[in-house]
Amino acid sequence: MAIITISRHMGSGGIPIAHKVAEKLGYTLVDGDAIMEVAEQYGLSRDLVEQTDEKPPHFVDRLDVKHEAALHLIELIILEYALKGNVIIYGRGGQDLLEGIKSVLRVRITAPFEDRVERWAEREWLDPDYARILVRKNDQQRAGFIKYYFDRDWNDPLGYDLVINTQRLSEESAVRLICDGIKDRNLTESKAEYKKVLADLILRKRIEIGIISDGDIEPYLLEITVGNGVATLSGQLHSDPERKRAVAIAEATAGVDKVIDKIQVLNYRSTHQEH
Repeated sequence: MAIITISRHMGSGGIPIAHKVAEKLGYTLVDGDAIMEVAEQYGLSRDLVEQTDEKPPHFVDRLDVKHEAALHLIELIILEYALKGNVIIYGRGGQDLLEGIKSVLRVRITAPFEDRVERWAEREWLDPDYARILVRKNDQQRAGFIKYYFDRDWNDPLGYDLVINTQRLSEESAVRLICDGIKDRNLTESKAEYKKVLADLILRKRIEIGIISDGDIEPYLLEITVGNGVATLSGQLHSDPERKRAVAIAEATAGVDKVIDKIQVLNYRSTHQEH
């Protein structure tokens, strides 16, 4: 059956729906708790996960590199869960991270802003005015996260296959719609096909983590693609030592059979300093 991704607005009731779908289908729910459970196996502390998970960057160089690497490790966790199959990816840009895989049902859970504020205030025993601030900030934070890392409007309905308004539909109806949705013939894809795509995405993610974690490479204009164990590095780096280092990291990544180097070296920083 299809992989399910669930994007949600805070206070829309997404988490109980996700739990009920997981229980009904026998799926593994990959949410914040699931990520925390395995974080240490990937070298991630709980504090770093909390600081990074679903948050846009800080734009402070030292912190930015650390958090960027942590984000990619969280994405690696999600991809490796997805490779096992029968999973629900809750938040974390799952619908964008798994782009290119046909057998993914991309669900969006939403409700009007004031309804969400009221629910959140009741759930957390908060003053409604304070709940309104939290819900608005959470919306902005998650929208910023998707825009920065995936360059997509979080609220664009075309990014999802099924949008559910929980002001209008009950949890039971939402669960039924999702469970029926994964049976759609348009989501049919052989396990071998989607596992191949996921294996390439995982390999690419491991290379990205290695290069970002290196600390001596500025990878923001570097592009990495992987297919059948062949990694192609293109885009731009600032120096030949950076290029050689990036290629060496890719070659040393387990699972990479060959590296194709198409990187352009543009040392514009030195040129700028000379002028």
